[in-house]
Amino acid sequence: MARYRLRAFGAILLALGVASLLLSQWPAPTQARGDYIGVVRIDGAIDAISSRYLSRAIGKAEGDEAVLIVIELDTPGGRLDSTRDMVAAILESRSPVAVYVTPSGAQAASAGTFITAAANFAVMEPTTNIGAASPVSGSGEDLPSTLERKVIEDTRAFIRAISEQRDRNAEALEATVTHARAYSATEALDLGIIDFIAPDLEDLLAQVDGRTAQTAAGPVVVNTEGVSVRNINTSFLERFLAVIADPNIAFTLISLGSLALMIEFLIPGFGPGIIGVIMLALAFVAFGQLPVNWVGVGLILFAMGLFYFEMEAPGIGVFGAGGLVSFLVGALLLFGGFFGSSNPLDLTVDISLWLVVVMGVFVGSTVLAFYFLVRGGGSSDAFGSLDGDLVGTPAVAISDLNPTGRVLAKDREWFATMEEGQRVRAGANVHVVAVYSGRTLKVSSGPAPIGQRARRPFAAFAGRLRRAFRR
Repeated sequence: MARYRLRAFGAILLALGVASLLLSQWPAPTQARGDYIGVVRIDGAIDAISSRYLSRAIGKAEGDEAVLIVIELDTPGGRLDSTRDMVAAILESRSPVAVYVTPSGAQAASAGTFITAAANFAVMEPTTNIGAASPVSGSGEDLPSTLERKVIEDTRAFIRAISEQRDRNAEALEATVTHARAYSATEALDLGIIDFIAPDLEDLLAQVDGRTAQTAAGPVVVNTEGVSVRNINTSFLERFLAVIADPNIAFTLISLGSLALMIEFLIPGFGPGIIGVIMLALAFVAFGQLPVNWVGVGLILFAMGLFYFEMEAPGIGVFGAGGLVSFLVGALLLFGGFFGSSNPLDLTVDISLWLVVVMGVFVGSTVLAFYFLVRGGGSSDAFGSLDGDLVGTPAVAISDLNPTGRVLAKDREWFATMEEGQRVRAGANVHVVAVYSGRTLKVSSGPAPIGQRARRPFAAFAGRLRRAFRR
């Protein structure tokens, strides 16, 4: 009964999650058209989530025929593919777009330079800066010379195309790519990179009023006088994605999810399988928003397979050690290193080394605990009636054990194995020291250990625990 309660609880959680995602995309009540100025706030690194948010916000404002879309920007840069998507959304907008680098002390660095230059109205608050768009590797290092030339030419062409379409100073903008130049708000205004400086949003709207913007729908005269300002906030789904797309959370999800699924395969009906599937699904959703290294993902999943084989294969040990090494290497390669993104401008993200250590200890301890529970505690097939009663039971070898063979115990024939170096002939008396997943016995020809009787209470407890989860 406990198993069904756990599965029902997991199914309810899954249903609630799906319902929340669907409700987050439910259309908001229709607003009056053309009666507001939409404000979008992008603060932080440019990634797939910010690109998704901007595209949705521009689409909503276009649908409402908003007077103006103001993008308040403060970013150190980010992924080039997401930057291209955001620039395309701005250039293709049918409503006028103003990018406002704010608040005081903010920056439109690297990717932010492209986004700002793409706006109909590029505006900066005093004491902000723009530029330093020279390409570097995701870890901040200089690129190899040949690759650097290719990437610089590509990004120069990109910034030049934007500046030509928006009639900005192409030479000054190209210098941000070729020479990593950065400009203060005053310098950017003097060089023709931005249109004007505004100390606050109210002043920006006053300066934009009456200007003409070239949009995808043609020239539009912006009239901001007396028009209300409305924030276009992130949706629940976007906020949810922003949370799970944290590399540390994504790593935790795949680690715990794959571990839970491994335990479910090892002990059917134990309960964590549904939760494991949900966590793995969320992990792969997070990976879709991050520059993930799929070799690292494969190594983590491979580690769980090795842990499973360690439970099934008697007396091996190499599977468990290999699984722990595979897990740690996969964690270190999960969001970087080798076989990662081929785009050198993609943002590199890292997992906390402390989290890797803590998760490695937790996974190793959990596997070790189940090792003793499943193998040392004794069981019959599918954890049935024998439980730990076989441990300590005398048996007779019905074939040579060298070190594997077959024995007779409790009137049943079993596959058996001994420690490396131990050998007995058929007909020899042995005793059971452990049961491996109910199919293989570990036997010994020596005398039963004095502490054998003391371990029996744990075996009985393990058997009762497993029977409880089977009900």
